[in-house]
Amino acid sequence: MDNTKYMNSYLAGVLLGLLLLATIYITGRGLGASGAIKSFTLATVQGIVPEHAKTTAYYQEYNHDHAENPLKTWLVFEVLGAVIGAFLSGLISNRLGLSFEHGPHSTTKIRVVSALAGGLIFGFGAQLGRGCTSGAALSGMAVLSTGGIITMLGIFGGAYAFAWFFRKFWI
Repeated sequence: MDNTKYMNSYLAGVLLGLLLLATIYITGRGLGASGAIKSFTLATVQGIVPEHAKTTAYYQEYNHDHAENPLKTWLVFEVLGAVIGAFLSGLISNRLGLSFEHGPHSTTKIRVVSALAGGLIFGFGAQLGRGCTSGAALSGMAVLSTGGIITMLGIFGGAYAFAWFFRKFWI
């Protein structure tokens, strides 16, 4: 049996709620990560092909928010903080390491390919939805937005539906 210690999920939920409340209070906006990816993309395109960044409508629309440097936004620091926090959590709880968990009817290759494909589909969906789940669902529900509630229901409903189809890989 796995003896790994994890944080109490109720405590983690309360801490996430307090973090979200503090973020809304301090910045006037909720949590979200997709804006940081846009900042990295904009900085990369500006560095490699600056003329393309200046003449493409997508980059022009997003560039107005970044007069000085696209990487100097609070969203970039939020994502860096999440990465550092995850590393420190793994370090403190002695869970650092590269391992790929999978069920007896799956392989490491299937697990990695599925995770990468799911991440790409999720990222594409975040672009279509103009934000990621943390921005749309968590921050939306925090301000009792109907769209945020519907998004959260869709996320959990979709997860339960797909879990039924993919459970054979884990049983």
